Amino acid sequence: MTRMTPSEAFVETMVAHGVTEIFGIMGSAFMDAMDIFEPAGIRFVPVVHEQGAAHMADGYSRVSGRQGVCTGQNGPGISNCVTGIAAAFWAHSPVVIVTPETGTMGIGHGGFQECNQLPMFQEFTKYQAHLNNPNRMAEYTGRCFDRALSEMGPTQLNIPRDLFYGDINVDIPVPSFVDRGPGGEKTLTEAADLLSGAKFPVIVSGGGVVNANAIDECKALAERLGAPVVNSYLHNDSFPASHSLWCGPLGYQGSKAGMKLISKADVVLALGTRLGPFGTLPQYGMDYWPQDAKIIQIDADHKMLGLVKSISVGICGDAGAAAASLLQRINDRNLTCDSTKVERAKDIKAEKENWEKELDHWIHETDDFSLRAIAEAGKGFLHPRQVLRELEQAMPEDVMVSTDIGNINSVANSYLRFERPRSFFAAMSFGNCGYAFPTIIGAKVAAPDRPAISYAGEGAWGMSMGETMTCVREDIPVTAVVFNNGQWGAEKKNQVDFYNERFVAGELENKSFAGIAKAMGAEGIVVNKLEDVGSALGKAVDAQMNDRKTTIIEVMCTKELGDPFRRDALSKPVRFLEKYKDYI
Repeated sequence: MTRMTPSEAFVETMVAHGVTEIFGIMGSAFMDAMDIFEPAGIRFVPVVHEQGAAHMADGYSRVSGRQGVCTGQNGPGISNCVTGIAAAFWAHSPVVIVTPETGTMGIGHGGFQECNQLPMFQEFTKYQAHLNNPNRMAEYTGRCFDRALSEMGPTQLNIPRDLFYGDINVDIPVPSFVDRGPGGEKTLTEAADLLSGAKFPVIVSGGGVVNANAIDECKALAERLGAPVVNSYLHNDSFPASHSLWCGPLGYQGSKAGMKLISKADVVLALGTRLGPFGTLPQYGMDYWPQDAKIIQIDADHKMLGLVKSISVGICGDAGAAAASLLQRINDRNLTCDSTKVERAKDIKAEKENWEKELDHWIHETDDFSLRAIAEAGKGFLHPRQVLRELEQAMPEDVMVSTDIGNINSVANSYLRFERPRSFFAAMSFGNCGYAFPTIIGAKVAAPDRPAISYAGEGAWGMSMGETMTCVREDIPVTAVVFNNGQWGAEKKNQVDFYNERFVAGELENKSFAGIAKAMGAEGIVVNKLEDVGSALGKAVDAQMNDRKTTIIEVMCTKELGDPFRRDALSKPVRFLEKYKDYI
């Protein structure tokens, strides 16, 4: 054993796990450890707000496949991180949040910045460790890092602030890694039999394929089956868009081609996806999920199997290993779907071409409100769908894109395509505003040689734009696209559809975001001509990659609105009181 302080044990254990960056705001609660980050080779990235730190750690882990780390001052600094950790939880990101706490002799006295920090993260962590003795610092630190990867989700290391000090004897634990296999023999055989007899198999490629680095295995299995491959909701990077079998994402504002093709399936292979409810709801007026299809679900977490959809076979295993095992089992068989592979390929090609043509001509929404909004907007405002198409076509190679929550950002799901995994990041099921910009900053730290672009509406941008100063101060160049249509669009759409256009709290009047960006030391560009969209993105990415400049592109958009998020959760109100009679 080596004699050292608990702070040194904490830092040395993180070094053993390959930690090179920590996101947060400095605080006295962990200052003794922070004092030795730099000589240990750890960069502390100071942010504007701790929620941004948690999102940055999320983006970092989603690109690198390693643990992202965030921290802050005990009490309010830590409570500010809850939203970011919740988003990381639903993205299955191995984030470790270090939560310094009030000292052991002050707990329960209601002292300065005191709060119980474990319950607030209980719902959004896979494992929580509370240090009860400084001699266990390395043990608990190592366990949090191990569990974050093995459980594929956030973990919390809670440390009373006085336990960073003293002298202890320590063995720094060696990181452990879980070697996941393909699943059980029985279920793999059952799945292979179902695939062998399938007439129209379809693969849903999910986030588990990305996390397992299993794109090649998914491709090989799809090619053997001649099966169309759809991305699970907000995992547009789980299969290369240039592949002939790629059919686009399911879920809200996804691909009609993918939806029409999966509706024909008699066997669905859900590879590395929990088949979340928001990602399989009806869309574009289509209830596309095949009700009579046999479902094979593969997930590394056995608790996800059959949780949302009724399944025929559930395999608890690594997505890549399971796909490889299934391919081996069916490779030499005579498959029922072999006889229709050519016909199916034509069907795939035709559906994709039809969808691309529809997107080309779908330049704005057609409901009455949107048409009025376009007419009233006058010159200098762009249709969101046209903007999204121009951005798609101007995307650089090897790009990373994060999207926020909101109306235009959701419509972007139809247009974002990727060639490699770990390229697309969204707030997933938690759906919080202010996600995209800090997340892409963390992604850029993990992959500084890749172009990094975020999408946000002006509402979400207002929550996160302060991190522009982080980019400038810390030399982390990224590009942010802000869609400015002067409103909280997603919720306003509900007021259009359900409340007779009685708009309450939906309008947003702001100063120039491009101007604010310049005041913070970044570049700012205002775009109000369609022909300037692609060139503005190209200029910003060039500045990012060659001049290390952060650029905010403010795109002036019309007030038209796409489909609402929550059509499934709202109904027409009924008012009974006399004073509300005009609202019925």
